Amino acid sequence: MIVYNVTVKIDLSVHDLWLKWMQQEHIPRVLETECFVQHKMYRILEEDTRDGISYAIQYFAEDLSKYFDYKENHAARLQKEGLDVFPGKFQAFRTLLKEV
Repeated sequence: MIVYNVTVKIDLSVHDLWLKWMQQEHIPRVLETECFVQHKMYRILEEDTRDGISYAIQYFAEDLSKYFDYKENHAARLQKEGLDVFPGKFQAFRTLLKEV
């Protein structure tokens, strides 16, 4: 199993809107690509939340070919949606993991 992990720190001023958007719009769109078989979303605990709240969103792919399909054919469009809706309100970094 391949895990595509996206860690996001979202500004407090848009946190509630962003969380709703993630759960109701963005994550379903990512899953509609059929590149991932499931997802999990975690709030990161034990952090300083004065300037934002952090989350780890994990998308599970059966193999690397599914991940590369997502990266090559869908990622730019879906990432741009977040930038358009919440410009300058979040920081994100992405990590690719393999279950061992």
